[in-house]
Amino acid sequence: MGKKSEWRKLLLQTAKIAVGSSAAIYAAEMMGLQYGASAGSIALLTLVTTKWETVRLSVYRIFTFGIAVALAAATMGLMKSEWIAYGIYIFCLIGFCKVVGMYATVSVNAVIGTHFLQSKDFGYDFIWNEFQLVCIGITAALILNLFYDYGSQRRNLIKSQREAESELQMIMGELAAYMLGKRMQINVWQKIHEMELKLQDDIRAAYEYQDNTFRSHPGYYIDYFEMRMKQLDILHNLHNEMRKIRHMPAQAQVVADYMLYLTDYVIELNSPEKQIRRLDQIFEDMKREPLPVTREEFESRAVLYHILMDLAEFLAVKRRFVNDLNDTQRELYWTKNE
Repeated sequence: MGKKSEWRKLLLQTAKIAVGSSAAIYAAEMMGLQYGASAGSIALLTLVTTKWETVRLSVYRIFTFGIAVALAAATMGLMKSEWIAYGIYIFCLIGFCKVVGMYATVSVNAVIGTHFLQSKDFGYDFIWNEFQLVCIGITAALILNLFYDYGSQRRNLIKSQREAESELQMIMGELAAYMLGKRMQINVWQKIHEMELKLQDDIRAAYEYQDNTFRSHPGYYIDYFEMRMKQLDILHNLHNEMRKIRHMPAQAQVVADYMLYLTDYVIELNSPEKQIRRLDQIFEDMKREPLPVTREEFESRAVLYHILMDLAEFLAVKRRFVNDLNDTQRELYWTKNE
């Protein structure tokens, strides 16, 4: 993701937090609620999450609110020492939230606890006041998190797809050149490492896109980049195999030519059946080759065979990705782009 996109994302998130927090405080004050400023803090703490996480966290906040009230009444409502009572309250609250997997709700319930600590009021009206603060804060967060730059995020993901394909094509082309005895134009080790880091960023961006959209099947991008990561690992292994060959056998020309042919098909909208059939034919042709005579020829031929196996797995990874696509994903991400 480029710096411009990062700044746009940061600006949008900052604006949502500022507007949401201010709106929550304003709504609480208009309703005449006590501790109205806390509604802004609740909105802020909820807005820093993704859209789906906001929905999930909002449900958790409402659920744990009742537990927090009961714990406050059992500690601060019965004990004279405020600091001891609050310490026990927080200890029990954290323990409960950790056990039920709702640890993210601790911060808001800690704020609610301070209100009970100061007021010593456990009547219905005050509990209703606190519940309304929670509802106002999470409502502001839910509304503001509906605003998300889907178009820009998806364009960045598509751009990253094209970049990943281009990088894989370049790496494969360099490996083919190496097999032909030509000098490499790039540092393949470094290029593979850089691409691995980039794909990790792409996967994180795809997960973020998935968690911020209610649209159908956004997990397609996650599956795509994970597929490319597996293919990159295969090329890494393939490079290691190539470095073991001390003398390139004559069959290396055929393998290199096939790799150069394959680079044109390292694209999103390709199901590799044709490339797999052509590779199978190379395997059959190699079986009919005369057996190696020297030990060095035998070792080189064996490594070459491993390289072909790596290429077969490279194609199998893409075929599994294609076969796992459901009808909706094909229509959304393939049919419309063809």
